[in-house]
Amino acid sequence: MKVATWNVNGIRARAAQIQEWLERERPDVVCLQELKAEATQIPEECKSADYHAYWHCLKAYSGVSLMLRKELFNAEPVYSHPSFDYESRIVQVEHGDLVLASVYVPNGGKDYPAKLSFLSLMLEWIRRLHAEGRSLILCGDINIARTEMDVHPKERKPTIVGQRPEERTLFEMMLGAGLEDLGRKFDPDNPGLFTWWAPWRNMRARNIGWRLDYVLASAPVAARATACVVQADVGTSDHAPVVMTTSEGATPRAS
Repeated sequence: MKVATWNVNGIRARAAQIQEWLERERPDVVCLQELKAEATQIPEECKSADYHAYWHCLKAYSGVSLMLRKELFNAEPVYSHPSFDYESRIVQVEHGDLVLASVYVPNGGKDYPAKLSFLSLMLEWIRRLHAEGRSLILCGDINIARTEMDVHPKERKPTIVGQRPEERTLFEMMLGAGLEDLGRKFDPDNPGLFTWWAPWRNMRARNIGWRLDYVLASAPVAARATACVVQADVGTSDHAPVVMTTSEGATPRAS
């Protein structure tokens, strides 16, 4: 199984790139964030007949989608949203005992308490799913650089949103609740592993960035993961896709 997540920073601006990427990578699960479009504005190029898709939209702002390859997920999925969803920030689907979710955590620059509330409620949701015996693959833009290593030294500012101690504590609590950061599982010592670069001063080409985009997975899924890579050379969004692969059997087929 191949699971991919990408903050596209405007799906209309990136439609051709998304289409090419989908055709080349052929992910089984596709999580997109920051669509910045209403449902009627989703480009036709992004509506592949190979996928079940849910577009959770908000005009010119936020928005997430979750696409499931029909070849693997042969039953019609039932999409839903956890109770803490607002501003079209999370969509989930249950597939047997597995829950898949695409999430776009608030940046927090304009309303930091709202970001902390969202993270706290997401933590409760993760704990509840695991208490029910379910596994989770949570993909998306978490909007937190997990550790100092996840920010280029020139960008490290301990008081800036995205690097504050309380945000990082909540992130670690999510991992402590049974999730694994698969990016670091496969590249634990790389100080240049970033997924977002400010769109100025040639930051991306110089790899002066932050790691904000993650594939987080429960232990049964993480144990079957075989790779998790950042595709830093893909697209013109300020974020790069992150793609995780697992061995067969990481997700059940629907009956």
